[in-house]
Amino acid sequence: MLDPRFLVLKEALVSYASRAHDPPTDRHTGTQAAVSVIVRGRAELDLLLIKRAHHETDPWSGQMALPGGRWERGDDSLLDTAMRETAEETGVDLATDVHLGRLPNVHPNSPRLPHVTIQPFVFGVSSETRARAASEEVEAVHWVSLRHLRDPATAGEVEIEVEGSPTTFPGLRVDGEVVWGLTYRILRSFLDLYPHAASQKQGPTGTS
Repeated sequence: MLDPRFLVLKEALVSYASRAHDPPTDRHTGTQAAVSVIVRGRAELDLLLIKRAHHETDPWSGQMALPGGRWERGDDSLLDTAMRETAEETGVDLATDVHLGRLPNVHPNSPRLPHVTIQPFVFGVSSETRARAASEEVEAVHWVSLRHLRDPATAGEVEIEVEGSPTTFPGLRVDGEVVWGLTYRILRSFLDLYPHAASQKQGPTGTS
């Protein structure tokens, strides 16, 4: 049975329904990517984040992130990219789960980062869904309650060292880690869009 809170979320995402369901991929430059915003239907809804492993060639090395990655030529769409990358990184198969919609795409603000367009897709998954660090690119996975993410005490300014200089950014503190940058902007968009009532605990009739 579909968690009724997912229907609330799907309705909240309907403002993007008039746009293309899946933006066209750029088959020449390969500068497009997709990430998955995965909401799990437990008594208290939670959301999946990953911590990226440390790699010298990864511009987002060691950061908290959403599962996802670059579009590849074998992907029929960016939605396929999000699902494939999620399975590769976390072991979560989204093929049988509910695609609820998408959020506005984002781009890195820093000229130091690759020029890439990132499309976030939103999914609802069952309470039994488990995730794991399924790739060498992922150090750990974290399920974080929406209540915690919405808590004003979780948000604030974080200091990140950029090219040897400490720089202040808006961010979220989660499980002893810091969420900032692109992931923070996507989560902020999601949390601002999602009605507060839908993130509360369900009563006896809800999914547990």
